[in-house]
Amino acid sequence: MNWNTRVTELLNIHYPIIQGGLAYLAYSELAAAVSNAGGLGQITAMSLGSPQALKEEIQKVRALTDKPFGVNFAIGQHGRPFSDMLDIAIQEQVPVISMTGGNPAPIFEQLEGTNIKKLVLVAAKRQAQKAEELGADAVMVVGQEGGGHLGRNDIGTMVLVPQVVDAVKIPVIASGGIGDGRGLMAALSLGAEGIEMGTRFIATKECVHAHEIYKKQLVEGTENDTVIIKKSLGAPARVILNSWAEKILELEKENGGYEALKDLISGTANKRFIYEGKINEGFAWAGQVMGLIKDIPSVKALIDRMIREGEEIRKRWGIKPI
Repeated sequence: MNWNTRVTELLNIHYPIIQGGLAYLAYSELAAAVSNAGGLGQITAMSLGSPQALKEEIQKVRALTDKPFGVNFAIGQHGRPFSDMLDIAIQEQVPVISMTGGNPAPIFEQLEGTNIKKLVLVAAKRQAQKAEELGADAVMVVGQEGGGHLGRNDIGTMVLVPQVVDAVKIPVIASGGIGDGRGLMAALSLGAEGIEMGTRFIATKECVHAHEIYKKQLVEGTENDTVIIKKSLGAPARVILNSWAEKILELEKENGGYEALKDLISGTANKRFIYEGKINEGFAWAGQVMGLIKDIPSVKALIDRMIREGEEIRKRWGIKPI
């Protein structure tokens, strides 16, 4: 069946499925697997220690796939400079740059004059409109079900996506709570022209940096096993519920500011959980889609299954192959 949308055409991919930036996890093995399976894989720039490390990771992806891929820039990490990292992505002529957190305007300025496609993650209609004004080629819209950083308003994907579709002319990519072919088809029904998945791609064989205990928790947990932290800092983010997250929430109730929370919400604390499997000595990002994750397949098996599910739904709807 024909899965062409403006997103597949824009990114030159077979299926309208994008892998999220996934701090400390989205590296060459996962990105290449997603791209080889027909989607758009991404590597995470700001989790790498230097421009040289990013250059090497980009080259690793190219050694594993000849398909398009993206580089994600999480630009809201307490002011860490990203200009030198972005220079490397430009020099390496990566096909796609995506941006999450912070103000994307400086990235747009640095990308001026290049042919790199620009995707911006947003969590509100106004943010999507601003991204379009700046020159985004598409927006990725995350509802409050998602893992990691979310919008300040508790708006779910089912309501937020059609609002954004009605508000902008550029393609919209739905994110948050999507983990199978039903979610893909639901997103397309809402007017989105593609989906982004983060948590679901962690529970795959090619997400080699994620500890097996982390993956096991994603499989065995439910949608009730996540919680939103950092609301008091104006940067809400969804994580797996554990004693560490409860400590964070307790401090937030006591009006502890960033200084009081910084060690608990640090990248170091994140890595203790996701790399070492120390589930009560750190935190791990996860969305409510945990409630739909039942296995740890290869990326190709996951995407193939999603497409089969989508095609079955199309048949039930009476949509003929194009």
